[in-house]
Amino acid sequence: MRAIFIADAHLKKPDDLNYRTLLQFLRSITGNTELLVIAGDFFEFWLGDSPEAFPHYHDALEALQAVSRAGTRIVYIEGNHDFHLGAYFSHDFSAEVFPDETAIEVDNRRIYLCHGDLINRNDYSYMALRFIFRNPLTRFLTTIIPYSFPAWVAKRLGDHSKGKHKTVAAKWDASGLIREFARKKLAEGFDLVVTAHYHRPFIEDLGEGKTVLALGDWITQFSYGEMVDGELSLKRYTPDLT
Repeated sequence: MRAIFIADAHLKKPDDLNYRTLLQFLRSITGNTELLVIAGDFFEFWLGDSPEAFPHYHDALEALQAVSRAGTRIVYIEGNHDFHLGAYFSHDFSAEVFPDETAIEVDNRRIYLCHGDLINRNDYSYMALRFIFRNPLTRFLTTIIPYSFPAWVAKRLGDHSKGKHKTVAAKWDASGLIREFARKKLAEGFDLVVTAHYHRPFIEDLGEGKTVLALGDWITQFSYGEMVDGELSLKRYTPDLT
């Protein structure tokens, strides 16, 4: 069995390099991959059940549709840039959508999946922002507000997050936080922990056949996880966009 794990593409414009690269990658796995896990922040911003507010994502959605129609199971963990998308993605892509975390079994190995934005509970300013976007009132408002509003929020959120990863990297030991979190989950009986959010790709054996995989991003690194017949690896995709 072949499973692919991706996260943090932060897709914006169809002409962007990372957007075009991800489309090429999705086409390359269509028809030859049993499982695709998207561990959040596939889009720079997605809020709600309808794609009408996001015409710039048309090509990406078509590529995901092709992957799904070819028989690939899609598991989508919402991130901190894409949320309240369950109804649309479940209906149109037969995707299994989870707001925070989930566990799956692949080749007799138990895998814990999350985006990773809840790993650092001491980042209080982010936790407050997350509560605003994730609460039931916001979910309800997505059903009645004009489609132009999510686009406005997307721009403001994008402006706010520019350079934020450097600030976070200076304040928190992201790799240490991930390892500490992974050890706790592995102690619960999981074999693998796959997470994202911090844009720092690494894979590490934590002993006794237990592994943590941090997925990196698809902004400049084009990193992803691949599991074939129970063996997990971290890879980088080299695009051919000539």
